[in-house]
Amino acid sequence: MSIRTARAAAFALVIFGILAGGNVSAQFGIFKKKKEEPKKTYSIYDVDTIINGMIPAQRQVFHNRIEKEQRRADVSDGSVDGSIYFSEDTTLTNSLTRSILTDVDRMQALVENLEISADPSIENEAKIRYLSAIYLMVNKYNSNLNVEPAYYRRIVQNMRELIIADYEKRLEAYARANANIYTLENSTKMLEMLPETKAYVFGQVARQMPEKMIKRLNEFAKEPYACEVVKAAARIVPIEIYNYASSTNYELLSAVRNCEDPLVKTILRITDESNYKLSTLSFLGDIHNGRLTIEQADSISANPDIYYANLVRLKMENDTLGRAVYTKELARSGLRYVREMNDLHEEPDAKRFKCIERMPPETLYYLMIYGQDEIYTSSFLGTFKRMTERMAPLKGDEFLAKLNYDRFRTFLRMCAGYNTLSTFLATMEPEKKSEVMSNFIAGLEKGGDNDLEDAVDVADAFGSVKDSALAGFLRNRIKDNYEASFKARSRKGMIVYGLMAAIFDGSKALSSQDEVIRQSDVLGLPPVNLVPFSSLTTDSGVVYIQVYFYGDEDGKMSYNNFMGNFRNGKWKIQEDKFFTTISSIQGKKIVYFANRALPEPGDEEAQMKLNNYLAEKEITPTFIIHRGHSYHLPTTMSKLAKENKIIILGSCGGYHNLGVVLDRSPDAHIISSKQTGMAVINDAIIRTMNDHMLAGKDINWINIWKEVELSMKGKDVKEKFDDYVPPYKNLGVLFIKSYRRLTTDLAAVR
Repeated sequence: MSIRTARAAAFALVIFGILAGGNVSAQFGIFKKKKEEPKKTYSIYDVDTIINGMIPAQRQVFHNRIEKEQRRADVSDGSVDGSIYFSEDTTLTNSLTRSILTDVDRMQALVENLEISADPSIENEAKIRYLSAIYLMVNKYNSNLNVEPAYYRRIVQNMRELIIADYEKRLEAYARANANIYTLENSTKMLEMLPETKAYVFGQVARQMPEKMIKRLNEFAKEPYACEVVKAAARIVPIEIYNYASSTNYELLSAVRNCEDPLVKTILRITDESNYKLSTLSFLGDIHNGRLTIEQADSISANPDIYYANLVRLKMENDTLGRAVYTKELARSGLRYVREMNDLHEEPDAKRFKCIERMPPETLYYLMIYGQDEIYTSSFLGTFKRMTERMAPLKGDEFLAKLNYDRFRTFLRMCAGYNTLSTFLATMEPEKKSEVMSNFIAGLEKGGDNDLEDAVDVADAFGSVKDSALAGFLRNRIKDNYEASFKARSRKGMIVYGLMAAIFDGSKALSSQDEVIRQSDVLGLPPVNLVPFSSLTTDSGVVYIQVYFYGDEDGKMSYNNFMGNFRNGKWKIQEDKFFTTISSIQGKKIVYFANRALPEPGDEEAQMKLNNYLAEKEITPTFIIHRGHSYHLPTTMSKLAKENKIIILGSCGGYHNLGVVLDRSPDAHIISSKQTGMAVINDAIIRTMNDHMLAGKDINWINIWKEVELSMKGKDVKEKFDDYVPPYKNLGVLFIKSYRRLTTDLAAVR
């Protein structure tokens, strides 16, 4: 076993052993000397050079096309150097480089070395099909804005296995045994002569990931298996069926309306007959099973309070049909109450919390859970207080059981963050308290490799656990789950709990530079407390920063406050119709680009004009700032790029947002808040960072945070600043980055 392979396979074990004070390597024999293995015999598949150097001109065309796409991939980071930059983590960069450059080269050699037929025309046709498939694979990579190294590692491995299976006359068996997303991605050419097998693969993947497959309906709308994908999606994401049923695209519309599945027909009836189509779609299960008519569902949808109460009912009943719709509606509709409480934060409690005064505790629970991106600390505390009062005589564990433990990790994470976890746990008997917190830690190994939402909630909670007895209990449970994962040979479990151990211990000492650097080393990450100034600049030494504003009243006020930071004679301001350019005239060269907060939908046009201008000038900002409510976040996040090194997003809680950011900007240092950002705090952070950048200093988050904290005046401002999470303390981000790094490393040595 090579050192690299041993390190990758044992990484989670080793970090756990270090923190537990035990010798894990000795315990599990990770580095024990293995018996001498017989020498490996090599086959034609292992030769990575072309044995016969003569390639017919017809096939050389396809080799040239592949190499052109490889050059596109190579130059995507700005230089042709035989390396595809993904992030500062060299493991991820090396994995991507090996997949798209090295392994694709070897696959081309493999194709040419295969002896397929004595008939040159048959052999030529087969090899052209293989080369075409490889070309499409690399071309798709170049068209993908959200590259994941581990994913492409498996895509490339799958292509090689498909080619070998086809050569050995067992392609159909292989494809059916490996009916997954990787085989599907490579199916265009590789399965073109096996339509029934291709249909089987599409059907299987549709059941595994209907949300992803239905978005690709345009690729196969005319195929006979289109209805299989539509049927699977109708049960998970009926909103997509509704969208296609309302489409002006005849092929997409026909693919849905020609599907004879009964549930699809129910969605079509709602589309055609309801007056409140999207809201009424929440009651898909009730309507499909005859519990409500469309007319009755419309009546409920017409009254916001009754509608919200019924969304909570659906949640508690755990209705599987339409779950994605009513869950999204629960989040959207609940924000009306959260914003009302936030807006009245200076009013007496009787007035501030009047909108929730008649709500049962279950409804208050969901208000907090789904309002997490916007709820103020005081709004959470007021809602929590009313929830605990009204859930009596139920104990906390009984209350969670009544809710089917739905999103309980998110709830406990929020309680830890708002210092109410001990209060909630105090409502339980001691043994039940232990059971609930054991469940909080347990089961994180379940689900797919990228199913990390629960793990991120747990990681985020660690930094807020103040009770030493509870901390000790959680640490022991992490160890127990780690050992259980090892015995069960759960790779995901070993990685998750190994990282949990490292993050949990490290989170208790993240105030000094040395401890933060040690934590980074243990997690296998670049220093999380530091962004080198050189990584923010262009070759000519300029730092480019882009700010996204939105056209609502809050956005206009935020824009005016932001501009106030630069009207001090140290900056040159140039205002355009759509965007403003702000350039430093002292110190290092810093240039801000901010779209004007024009009334909606003018803000969208302003952002587009600015982005087009930056593209024309070949400017890619390394620093991105989002100034707007959480419901604007998806728009800002959709425009992120891998070159972005620092991102200020205001409220950015939970795995979904963090995962999207890191998909697009894997090196990102993210500043977020447990609630909606505050202009005075955002501006103080920006001014402090400006001072450091103008002086050419590295961005050291510990130092910057201390400076900003000193400028926070007033109890209300100080409390809101405490809700901001600096990058080195964003445990969810650290967990995701380290997890992705490790799974990529493991994929490379399979």
